[in-house]
Amino acid sequence: MWARGSRPMQKRISAALFVLILAGTAPLHGQTQTTSDNTAGPIVTDRPTVTNSSVVVPPGSLQAENGFLETDRQGQDIADGPETLLRFGVASRTELRFTAPDYYYDITAGGGRGSGFGDLAIGVKEQLGPTRGGFDVSATVFVSFPTGAAGVSSGGYDPGLQVAWSHGLSSKWTAAGMFSLYWPTVDQTHDLTGEFTFFVDRQLVPTWDVIVEYAGDFPERGGSRQLLHLATALRVGKQQHQQIDLHYGVGLTRAAAYHFVGIGYSFRFQAMHRQ
Repeated sequence: MWARGSRPMQKRISAALFVLILAGTAPLHGQTQTTSDNTAGPIVTDRPTVTNSSVVVPPGSLQAENGFLETDRQGQDIADGPETLLRFGVASRTELRFTAPDYYYDITAGGGRGSGFGDLAIGVKEQLGPTRGGFDVSATVFVSFPTGAAGVSSGGYDPGLQVAWSHGLSSKWTAAGMFSLYWPTVDQTHDLTGEFTFFVDRQLVPTWDVIVEYAGDFPERGGSRQLLHLATALRVGKQQHQQIDLHYGVGLTRAAAYHFVGIGYSFRFQAMHRQ
């Protein structure tokens, strides 16, 4: 989920969303790449948006997505990094994912109880599109493990499901979004949380995109965490296999972070060659 401590929806609504996600994958990119060009094209990352990309990384390639974030959440100022997500393509439509533990530093407390390493997570992403109508779709399942420090770790094994989609509106405009369900551990109990995201991407030049995104988390307990997110990403290098990104978000609801700002660097290389 997008907020630390999260990544009131009633159970019947969440269950219905789960069914709709599974049933709707046929008509369902976090960014702007399609299946036909994901074997040798420019890098496509899950960051800096909350929304995942709707495609997997090419087979045999290793992609590392990294960044640093500063978050002001109800008067608590937190810095974290390196936000490392490793994605390895094991098949044309499948990737393995490893989220390394972030280090959180509580700036407000000068490195007090809110500081330390967070939890690690592993997952699998499957590309389901493109579909009729030109939608790209991917589904990701993952689980996080309670490896982090006290005060930072959730203290539980927390699964999640994410279904991302994207659709090219024109040569320069893309619409995308994601439907997700999470089961984070809060007070030693899993708090079923639904998430909805939507963004519009505008390609300024072939290597440079700007994005406006809405993201909302709706937990069973407590208020919703909704935000407005602005981001830009620049692909660099001869083959555009590297990316630099900047992003800024503001909370729209009381339970959301007041604001956050981040910077990232991602790269991809061919780790194994297909026979």
